Amino acid sequence: MKLKQRVVLLAILLVIFIFTKVFLIDNLDTSAANREDQRAFQRMLAGLRVALDPRLEHTLQSPWEIAAQWVVPREVYPEDTPELGAVMHAMATKKIVKADVGYKGTQLKALLVLEGGQKVVFKPKRYARDYIVEGEPYAGYDRHNAEVAAFHLDRILGFRRAPLVVGRFVNLRTEIKPVATEQLLGTFMTVGNNTCFYGKCYYCRETEPACAEGDIMEGSVTLWLPDVWPLQKHRHPWGRTYREGKLARWEYDESYCDAVKKTSPYDSGPRLLDIIDTAIFDYLIGNADRHHYESFQDDEGASMLILLDNAKSFGNPALDERSILAPLYQCCIIRVSTWNRLNYLKNGVLKSALKTAMSHDPISPVLSDPHLDALDQRLLSILATVKQCTDQFGPDVVLVEDRMTLSHL
Repeated sequence: MKLKQRVVLLAILLVIFIFTKVFLIDNLDTSAANREDQRAFQRMLAGLRVALDPRLEHTLQSPWEIAAQWVVPREVYPEDTPELGAVMHAMATKKIVKADVGYKGTQLKALLVLEGGQKVVFKPKRYARDYIVEGEPYAGYDRHNAEVAAFHLDRILGFRRAPLVVGRFVNLRTEIKPVATEQLLGTFMTVGNNTCFYGKCYYCRETEPACAEGDIMEGSVTLWLPDVWPLQKHRHPWGRTYREGKLARWEYDESYCDAVKKTSPYDSGPRLLDIIDTAIFDYLIGNADRHHYESFQDDEGASMLILLDNAKSFGNPALDERSILAPLYQCCIIRVSTWNRLNYLKNGVLKSALKTAMSHDPISPVLSDPHLDALDQRLLSILATVKQCTDQFGPDVVLVEDRMTLSHL
């Protein structure tokens, strides 16, 4: 064999060797990542059932100190939380030492301070479990039980970006009124034999109070994030106009995602993938009301999109508002870890997991069966949407490895 032929053959063999090595390494890395995703899923399933137990072993810290230490830029609570039951028990039972009107917003809520100085947001029950909210997908009052269900779904999806929420019964006469501020106390009234209040907010009206059954009011309490983590509010790039006859750009511009990808903080880092995770989360719970979102301040796009205020959810199990998924089907990218988790939850696993996760909550049953059934149906729609994307662009484009620095340009 001539020297020239040998050189060419050697070059071909070298190229084949390099490509083979790269292919094997990539597959080994992908396989290892998939195995870790599966192990994380099994760990989540094993820890789903959270018994509300006041005992805190191996620590002298208060439940509030423990929960505050959990918060880091990319999660509100860690994967392994043996103290979760104790923290949630404290949220559901600790003495209320102060009650005030809720922080500014459109919906009725109260700001409570629990023994030990911990702030929580209380959202009262407005609807029975089987009540169907008709009209626009963002219609109706806030649903307290939706906050509870959304928190546990956040756990199941492995996002860990939602503040802790638990159901609670409060006696308005003995627990709230004696410690209420004048501003909150001035909104109390009696309707029939029931104690009611209407609070102070954009849509709060004396003619539309929230009423207890007698003095006992069912609600949800959301743990206030530590003050050392101040929040920054952002307009959601896929937010609605809320004006009849006026569409947002994303509702008519097919190339809208390309424009978003060129805008900070969506041009690099994890924020765009967080938006898409959130769209999946919101579609599952039926939340079409995320017009703004919060992250930690001065994060330059590195911290998570925090899943705050999920109460406009689980209103109508028969309504699947596909427009909520616009970030997914317009950008056609999704985290590999999210894709894996969604596939693990097929075939009724999601419904079963959420039912198990909520079973120990004080206001259980948290959701009616039609809402649980709707979750499984919506999951199938999400999986079908991703398949359409992979059919069009290929899995290498659509499935984005999220364990690296990201650039979306």
